[in-house]
Amino acid sequence: MSNNNKITVTVDPLESPEIQSFIADHLAGMHANSPPEQVYALGIHRLKAPEITFWSAKVAGQLCGCGALKALGDGRGEIKSMRTATAFLRRGVAQAVLDEITNAGRQRGYSALLLETGTGAAFDAAHAFYQRNGFAPCEPFGDYQSTEFNRFLCKVL
Repeated sequence: MSNNNKITVTVDPLESPEIQSFIADHLAGMHANSPPEQVYALGIHRLKAPEITFWSAKVAGQLCGCGALKALGDGRGEIKSMRTATAFLRRGVAQAVLDEITNAGRQRGYSALLLETGTGAAFDAAHAFYQRNGFAPCEPFGDYQSTEFNRFLCKVL
């Protein structure tokens, strides 16, 4: 990738209309591909909670992805709001964001990173991505309940 295509991942305060629109699109996508009671994606206000760090990814100043890390309070972190803009799929954006989240988890001394995701065709690429990155199935955590729709993954740090 040339320098104009370099992905930069930085902590984002979630103030710009661009990121707010991106998160709204993320929520709409989750609602379109998940049963209503199984949508755990967070809106802007919940992403601004003190226990959550949110990152945006940009290429040449253009927003191309995002992700967040929620402190669970037990020495583990939960990955939230991973999303890549359609125009940037398969260009390393998700990997750059996950690498930043993983580094943050290690710096914070977390023992593991956890996540909840859905099942079905809309989630197949995410499952493959997380598997490639060392995530394995685990039991539900926090307030999540296991259903036929969701899947729980964990990576020991």
